[in-house]
Amino acid sequence: MSPLNPFGLEQSSPEPVRHGQPMSRRLALQLALGSSASILFSNQPMFAAGATPTGKVLDHPGRAKSVIQIWMWGGPCHLDTFDPKPDAGADYCGAFAKPIETKVSGTRINELLPLLAGQADKYAILRGMTHGLNGHETASYVMQTGHPEGGRIVYPSVGAVASLFKGVAAGYKGQIPPYIVLTEPQGRFSEAGFLGSRYKPFATGGNPAKTPFAVEGIVAEGFSVERQRARRDLLHRMDTLANAAPKHPAVAAMRRAEEEAYDLILGDGAKTFDLNQESPELRDKYGRSTFGQTCLMARRLVELGVPYITINYKGWDTHKQHFQIMRRQLPEMDKGVGTLIEDLSARGLLDRTIVWWGGEFGRTPKVQNESPWNGGRNHHGKAFCHMVAGGGFRGGHVVGATDARGEEVTERPIYPWDLVGSIYQLMGIDTEATLPHPLGLTARVIPGKDEKLQSGGRLAEIM
Repeated sequence: MSPLNPFGLEQSSPEPVRHGQPMSRRLALQLALGSSASILFSNQPMFAAGATPTGKVLDHPGRAKSVIQIWMWGGPCHLDTFDPKPDAGADYCGAFAKPIETKVSGTRINELLPLLAGQADKYAILRGMTHGLNGHETASYVMQTGHPEGGRIVYPSVGAVASLFKGVAAGYKGQIPPYIVLTEPQGRFSEAGFLGSRYKPFATGGNPAKTPFAVEGIVAEGFSVERQRARRDLLHRMDTLANAAPKHPAVAAMRRAEEEAYDLILGDGAKTFDLNQESPELRDKYGRSTFGQTCLMARRLVELGVPYITINYKGWDTHKQHFQIMRRQLPEMDKGVGTLIEDLSARGLLDRTIVWWGGEFGRTPKVQNESPWNGGRNHHGKAFCHMVAGGGFRGGHVVGATDARGEEVTERPIYPWDLVGSIYQLMGIDTEATLPHPLGLTARVIPGKDEKLQSGGRLAEIM
C-alpha cells in the first residue's frame, strides 16, 4: 500500500489537473482520501504512549488519591487569613483587630472566616512558608513546581507530575482528563514544563455558577442536545474518509475516540458538569458565587477519581483597596473552602483527598497607607502561610511561626520543595524518581540533597 493509499483500495492514477480546468468529482475524492489519510497516518507516532518516569516502587500506593489545589491567585495576606497579628497595631492588622478562636484551642484566624474556624480540627496551618521571592511569575513557578527558579530546566507543575504518575503511567481510564483547571489557567508559567502539551491541564473555561456550566469543548452555550445530535449526524454523513473504509483499524480508533468525546457532550459524562444534579440547599451552602460553585465542582471531580484539580481563584493581588476587597473576598472564600472540607469529610472523601490552599507569596505586613496605595499591601515572599487538609495530613496543628509583625519566619521554615515533596509522598509518588526529559537531562521529581537548597524538611509533624 502506498502512503497515499493506506486503505488498500483499488485506485487508478489521478487525472492531471490543468490550470483553468474544473476538477472532476472522481479526482476530488481521490485527492481528499489520499491527503487526509496521509495526514492521519503520518502523525500516528505523535500519539504513542511516550516515556515514563523512573523510580523505585514504593511500599505503599499513597493515601491521597486526589488533590484539590486552591490557588489564591495574586497572593493572600497571611495576617488577614490564618496568621493574624492584632497586637501589632493598626499599621499592620488594619481593619482586622479581632481574630476569632477556632475549634482548636489557642489557634485564631481572621474574624471573617467563621466556617473555617469551625473546621480547624480538619486542617493544618503552615505559618512558616518562605522563599523570599516577590515576583508573581517566579514565585508561582517555585510554589507550583517545588523547584528553584533560574535553572536550565523548566519543570512541570505538581498537577502535571501527578497526571504523569497517577494518570498515564498508572493506567488512568477516567472519562475526565487527569489534570483539570477550574476554570482558566494562570498564564504565569507553563504548567506542563518540559513534559509537553500532553500534560497540560484541561481548563474548563465557563462559569459553574451559571446554568448551564458551559465547559469549553463539552457544553456549548445556546445549543440544545437535539441540535448537538443533528450536527453529529451531519458530520458523519460528510465524513468521506471514514465512510470509504469503516472497518480500517485507524478509522475504528477514530470512531472510538469520537464516541468517548461525545459521551462527555451528550452522555453520562456531561452530567459531571451539571451542578443541578446537586441539591439547591448544598449549592447555597457553598455559595452561589463562581468560586463557591467551583469548589462544589471540584468535589464532584474527586468523586469520579480525577487525580488533580486546580481552582484558580482570582482577586488576591490587593495593592489598593485591600480591606474593602477582603470584606468581599474572605466571606466568599470561607463559604467555599469551609463547606468543601466539611462536605468531603461527611462523604468519607477527605481521608483520600488533599486540599491545598495558598498562593505564590503573602503580602506586606505593614499596610501601605501612603498614596497611591491608600490602604493596600504589596508582595511579600519572606513569610506567608498555606493550609493543607486531608489525604494523610493531620488536622488541628500549626506548623511554623512568624515574628510579632508577621515579617519574618522565626520558627520551623517551610520551603516550597518541603511542602511539594510532602504532597508527593502522601500521593505515593517517589520523590527520588526522575522525570522523562526530552533531551535526556536528569530531572528529579523534587530537588535532591546534592542541590544544597535551604530546607526545613518534610512536614513529618503532620503526616
